[in-house]
Amino acid sequence: MKHLELSFGNGVSTVTLNRPEVRNAFNDEVIAELTAVFIELGKREEVRCIVLAANGTSFCAGADLNWMKRMADYTRDENVADAGALAEMLRVVYVCPKPTIAKVQGDVYAGGTGLVAACDIAVSVDTAGYCLSEVRLGLIPATISPYVIRAMGARAAHRYFLTAERFDAAEALRIGFVHEVVAAAELDAKVAELAKALVNAGPEAVKLCKRLVQDVAQQEISSSLIQMTVDGIADIRVSAEGREGVQSFLQKRKPIWLLA
Repeated sequence: MKHLELSFGNGVSTVTLNRPEVRNAFNDEVIAELTAVFIELGKREEVRCIVLAANGTSFCAGADLNWMKRMADYTRDENVADAGALAEMLRVVYVCPKPTIAKVQGDVYAGGTGLVAACDIAVSVDTAGYCLSEVRLGLIPATISPYVIRAMGARAAHRYFLTAERFDAAEALRIGFVHEVVAAAELDAKVAELAKALVNAGPEAVKLCKRLVQDVAQQEISSSLIQMTVDGIADIRVSAEGREGVQSFLQKRKPIWLLA
């Protein structure tokens, strides 16, 4: 794989985002690789737990700049296909039969929050910052919303979706978006501790418990819900405001609604 690193030991497979030069931002290639690897690892009996990690100073900064430049001129149909691939990646991570841990060693922005939320457990370094920044670009966090809202709750989502405020790891813990916040020196040990607990549990029981939580907690993330999020992001990307927001970002200028 071009953009991911894989390692395995003691029943734990670690998938590491490896694009530190772009803060591990994802593009269509990363999305395809993550989808494929989580499908494959989900089938392997020797894999009892999957850790999603990242190299560099950021965990994931959301969409890659060059990918955004390509998307800026997409038609609605092209946006539907593009958003559909991202939606499928998040679904695959979320429904993976193996328990998953997000090991957050740095900042998480926009679509990156979807990756954290799609994992079963999230452990964050205390210096990490979080931001759902889409509205600053005239967009909405549609495709990631089923997972992020489940993770942080609707009340917190109302605030952070609408304001695009950056919040710290302590706040992420308070609202339930992450489960543990630790110092950088303790991150490896805490993730290893949780992974060991998962590996030591009955594999079928863990699989069924994971499904139980997903089925019972709230409504199923259905194909109609996923399609709604795909349509939502596709519609706003081709809207006047969406195009203006993305273009102003790419051109490093203020969007017109800040100049009015």
